[in-house]
Amino acid sequence: MLNVGLTGGIACGKSTVAKMFVARGAHLIDFDRLAHEAQEPGKPAWQQILDFFGKEILLQDGKIDRIKLGNIVFADKKKLNKLNKIVHPLVYREWHARLEKIEKKENRAIVLSDVPLLFEGKMQHLFDLSMLVLIAPEEQIRRLIKRNGVSREEAEKRLKSQMPIREKIVLADIVIDNEGNISETEKKVRQIWRELLQREKQKNK
Repeated sequence: MLNVGLTGGIACGKSTVAKMFVARGAHLIDFDRLAHEAQEPGKPAWQQILDFFGKEILLQDGKIDRIKLGNIVFADKKKLNKLNKIVHPLVYREWHARLEKIEKKENRAIVLSDVPLLFEGKMQHLFDLSMLVLIAPEEQIRRLIKRNGVSREEAEKRLKSQMPIREKIVLADIVIDNEGNISETEKKVRQIWRELLQREKQKNK
């Protein structure tokens, strides 16, 4: 099994790239989704988050308002760190369980783990290699405003909360520039997929 960490800046099209790899046979584990599941009402993280951040972060149905919580933690690093300390251990536990399940079914699998803060969290050691999807920072801001309906100020704040893209490039084993059109990205993914298959073969020799 080849274990690949997939990351990228906010609004860079990482999910689109991930789907292209899945279409070629890759397995995908989404860390954001694992984190969301851990925060559902009745799940272990839900009560801990509620105890720390208060009931005002809840929606009417008892679920956590992710936009409200996001605005709080992006504005305060201490609160972001607290949220991470609550959620991350539960995410890692579920991630390991899913990796084991995939390997039992398909021991020659290629697994992409979509980890938004892969480099910020210094998690490269958990993977065989890391893959970075990027676009120019100004384009990130434009896409984020359009996608999330946030102000430019809020978009810039979210971008600043992440490691600058130039620092991520140095840390990545594979870089996918996603500035072009879909067909250009597809071509890059096709080439990289062949490389991943080759790496998986070499790993299991």
